[in-house]
Amino acid sequence: MARLGIALDLGTSGFRGQALNLDQNGTIISTAVTTRHPLPGANVMDHLHFAIELGLDRAHEVMIQAVNKVIDNLRINNEEVVRLAVCGNPIQLSLFQKIEIRDLAYAGKRKLEALGVVAPKRDAQIIKASDIPGLNLPADAEILIPPAVRHEIGADALAMMIQTGMLEKDDIAIATDYGTNAEMALIVNGIVYTGSTAAGPALEGQHIEDGLLALPGAICDVAFVLDIAGDYGGLEVPGEDRPLKGGMKTFVLSKDMTVKPGDTVDPATGTLIEKGEEKAVGITGTGVVALISQGIESKLIRLPRIITSDAKVHLSNGVTFIEKDLEEAGKAIGAIRAGHIALCHEAKINLEDIETAYMCGASGTYVNALKAQKIGLLPKGVKNIYQVGNSSLAMAVDMVKNVDELWRMKKIANDLRQHHCMFADSKIFEKVYILELSYWTEGMSLEDYHKFLKKFGLPPLKETAADSKVVKTVKQDIPELGTMGLEIVSNIGEQKTMVFKDCIGCETCVEDCPENALTINEELKSFSITMDLARCNGLACGRCEKSCQEKVFVQKKFYRDKDRKHSEIKIIKR
Repeated sequence: MARLGIALDLGTSGFRGQALNLDQNGTIISTAVTTRHPLPGANVMDHLHFAIELGLDRAHEVMIQAVNKVIDNLRINNEEVVRLAVCGNPIQLSLFQKIEIRDLAYAGKRKLEALGVVAPKRDAQIIKASDIPGLNLPADAEILIPPAVRHEIGADALAMMIQTGMLEKDDIAIATDYGTNAEMALIVNGIVYTGSTAAGPALEGQHIEDGLLALPGAICDVAFVLDIAGDYGGLEVPGEDRPLKGGMKTFVLSKDMTVKPGDTVDPATGTLIEKGEEKAVGITGTGVVALISQGIESKLIRLPRIITSDAKVHLSNGVTFIEKDLEEAGKAIGAIRAGHIALCHEAKINLEDIETAYMCGASGTYVNALKAQKIGLLPKGVKNIYQVGNSSLAMAVDMVKNVDELWRMKKIANDLRQHHCMFADSKIFEKVYILELSYWTEGMSLEDYHKFLKKFGLPPLKETAADSKVVKTVKQDIPELGTMGLEIVSNIGEQKTMVFKDCIGCETCVEDCPENALTINEELKSFSITMDLARCNGLACGRCEKSCQEKVFVQKKFYRDKDRKHSEIKIIKR
């Protein structure tokens, strides 16, 4: 039998796994990625909410079912696996291990004391697969759990610092994982200032009308091409505000996750101007960033409006970008810039003092770095920009190949001179983020933005970007997919079907669901409603329940496991 290993990245927006042959120096065999996270909700707070409301056992069960699907899609013999290494933030790793999570949910010491919560020691350790209930691996397989620096900063942030090499250099540098939680680390004079902001999933292509993760068929970049005929759908706009006439050229991820030219279209109508090599099925977060940058530059976007007759930017193959998408993306971009400014304030430097920026994660890899810089995702004064790929999965791969990497992580975590900035408690973050919301969603001018920064005792933003050097250290966020290639796991969660007594089948719940997680069917004289838990936005959303005219819809019942007391529940596991 061969000795196999598995590297697993438990991300907030989805899971990524790779199988390795340990008898062949850790050669990568295969890769599997999910299109989303199995738990309802789009951020870690939604996942925590689910675990607290429904119980840790239930949250762990849903997560492990999804992990097992990833392992199955690696197309290997599970019985040959001797080691699995995981990486992710403290919440995801705690749910995976099924250990206490309430210390991560509540910040107040009195609340934790009242609940009798004792925070577990989240240190580097090796356990057995039998210690993870439900995990479909041999009982004696090693499970490598990396350390957290502290409970707010986990193994994924530590991996980002290690994989970029920023801890070994002398320049002032910032590393950011452009994901749902946007972990960031700023190093100044040997001290690391860390933070994490709930940017939301827009930068990964979620909460976007035609959005998807960085997967084949995703528009990952766009370029405005001037002087191609277009009348913007007959929209009449005053001369100085009139959008430039031109086409929008798209770039699309291929089956092997490389970037290929897509169609060029009239952004006002979607009319095809030039056929490309790759067909688009949606737009990912990097495409959103590029579209906003190019839209502002071409005057197609004047915040917070899209200047076309139907208030949409049309892309290839019927993909569109609407004003709600612009708002969602703006909130995410604003949260990241506010985080960067807050960290700089903690370190007593200005944003333009940062010399080097590292971009991590799928969004950080595929995005056009200079376009991202133009709209505020990177400090405009940096000299060097490095795009480094999925640092969390890369760290897990290194641990699978060499267990000593786990203990190296432990030593770095113990030795790290760091200062964590809890953005929820930061007045600077709060003030700047209000300005960002005003800029992105209310149309505040940069002139007024700077006036308020001055009032808060903060320096103005540098408006002109430096001539930054961009270095792509990898071609794609997962540099090597393995000899068997990539498998995409789209059906990651559970589907549950329920019949609510007195439901009249009005479909209001279906229409009001922002993620299209619900479907309704008529059965005999009643109506059944099916929910895809992985698509659901979680209890914090609750639009389905609130919109129910008859007040019979109970969202939480969909989340329960098999419950013999509730005979109306039927479970369909995919």
